[in-house]
Amino acid sequence: MRRIFAVICALTFLAACGADGEPVQPTGNANVSISSSGAYVGTNLAIGQGPVRVSLGLGL
Repeated sequence: MRRIFAVICALTFLAACGADGEPVQPTGNANVSISSSGAYVGTNLAIGQGPVRVSLGLGL
């Protein structure tokens, strides 16, 4: 699982830095929810150009 995460992060970084053309601005967000059953922390990182979009989300 960690290898897959590392590969996705590396590819996202390559696309964002403009190695293959114009740089693409990545977007990200984080949220925290608290309920009676506990706390939830979620993050999301996305990058896209035209109709293609790659997104990576993590919830704890």
